[in-house]
Amino acid sequence: MTPTAIDHVVLYAADVDETAAFYERCGMTRETFAGGRVAVTFGDAKINLHRAGDEYVPHARAPTSGAADFCLLVDETASEAAEQLEREGIAVVEGPVEKTGARGPMTSVYVNDPDGNLVEFASYG
Repeated sequence: MTPTAIDHVVLYAADVDETAAFYERCGMTRETFAGGRVAVTFGDAKINLHRAGDEYVPHARAPTSGAADFCLLVDETASEAAEQLEREGIAVVEGPVEKTGARGPMTSVYVNDPDGNLVEFASYG
């Protein structure tokens, strides 16, 4: 087997609507699926938002709200991303700062979502 990409991840949210609205402000699109399930989509991937304490089966062994730390690539420079986030009222907690990603050197900015997850927005080049 050879994994080639991430299709989706799950975040556990105290308030799914608030968390979805945050990610919409970050440029993603909210989608609602059967049974009221909510996700935010971007590129060829999505983030499923599950209400903390109301997990679907199967689920992670210890689903926890606010424990995630992940990086999303953007087309803009990290400085431009930081400006866009700040215009949306989203506080940048660090950056722009040089980091090393899966493909080499990149520039990143970090924010926290409403549940405290650390979200990194990065660009290469």
